[in-house]
Amino acid sequence: MSGSDTLNTEKQPAFCLEIRDVVKQFPGVTAVDHISLEIKEGEIFTFLGPSGCGKSTLLRIVAGLENQDQGDVLIAGEVVNDLPPYKRDCSTVFQSHALFPHMSVADNIGFGLVERKIPKADIKKRVQAKVDLVNLGGMEDRFPHQLSGGQMQRVALARSLVLEPTVLLLDEPLAALDRKLRKEMQIELKRIQREVGTTFLNVTHDQKEALSLSDRIAVMKDGVLLQIGTPNEIYETPRTRFVASFMGATNIFAGSVIDASDDLLTFKADTGLQVIIPTPADIPADQITGFSVHPELIDLIQGDANPELTCTETDVMLPGTIKEVFYLGDFSEVSVILDDTDLILTVYMTRGWNGPNMKMSEGEHIIAQWSGESMNLLVG
Repeated sequence: MSGSDTLNTEKQPAFCLEIRDVVKQFPGVTAVDHISLEIKEGEIFTFLGPSGCGKSTLLRIVAGLENQDQGDVLIAGEVVNDLPPYKRDCSTVFQSHALFPHMSVADNIGFGLVERKIPKADIKKRVQAKVDLVNLGGMEDRFPHQLSGGQMQRVALARSLVLEPTVLLLDEPLAALDRKLRKEMQIELKRIQREVGTTFLNVTHDQKEALSLSDRIAVMKDGVLLQIGTPNEIYETPRTRFVASFMGATNIFAGSVIDASDDLLTFKADTGLQVIIPTPADIPADQITGFSVHPELIDLIQGDANPELTCTETDVMLPGTIKEVFYLGDFSEVSVILDDTDLILTVYMTRGWNGPNMKMSEGEHIIAQWSGESMNLLVG
């Protein structure tokens, strides 16, 4: 390798997008609170959180539509704090599509190229390539009012991608679509991103959308990043009670460790319930504030189950009474009131769970059981 090649390699940025200690305040609220993160080239990264958590504000700061009060934004290694939106190497797809109603599909897609004074022949070629990419062939001459919601979203996506940005920003792009169309567009977005290789920075409040679409997810609350990880990490091992609850772990036990001996931890919930929990390798016992268990990881034992059964080193077994059974088609949601507590446990039973003839009745006494390995420990 020549000296010049070595120099060029060293100048390549390590990350496609960097956010360094960014703060944004509005009167009476800190919308973005000292956030730092790094996003790699070619990944789909999602800001996930409830309304008002700061995720859209952070996206707008990256786009240049909001000015941060502190910190730096780097795109492809370049600080872009003082650059207006049109000079930043990023493009935004909005929830509202923001198409020009008097322009055809082809003209909408090519608008940015016309503004950049790209030769007409190149515009036509690049527009057609993006029309094909988003599967809108034959619709080039249609106008927005002649398109479905999903088709308009594809036009908006193609219009942004035709500019070949380093980062594509997606601000709740699927929120206006119905459930079926939203699922179809999730699949399409992932396919398109894999084909073009562009980094996608997505904002959503929809947990399933984030899980199905993303390579990594950052869960936000009150302007703070609570946890960053892969979809599997965020869903299976949430670190705080908020993340666990937001990701659907309806069975959350708050409390503390009251005894640590013989490599076992005894956890006492705020409700008075005591269970044995696994000893973690990476969390000090005094930092554990609770644990969560997903509803689909809990079994219910019927019949002559021994009500004296208690927790062991490998299993949790708790007696309770079925309060309600909700049939939801592909599964049933069962609410169980644990004995001697007012704690309600939620259990998901799939159609084939424990055999097709298994029936659960309201008022029936059962044993709720789950493996110690199914318990996720929480630290906040």
